[in-house]
Amino acid sequence: MDIDDVEPRTPKPALKELTVLSIDELNSYIAQLNAEIARAREAIAAKQGHRSAAESFFRK
Repeated sequence: MDIDDVEPRTPKPALKELTVLSIDELNSYIAQLNAEIARAREAIAAKQGHRSAAESFFRK
């Protein structure tokens, strides 16, 4: 059995239609995306910290 057969597939989210948005709405959308990017980077940093702690614990 292939691992792809058992893991659920998550569909890619549909892209937002940008041509219907005003300049202010586009700027707001960019601000929201930047906030989400910052949140994702914080999650990555936290996970890397946990990984480093676990690796140092198991090296001893």
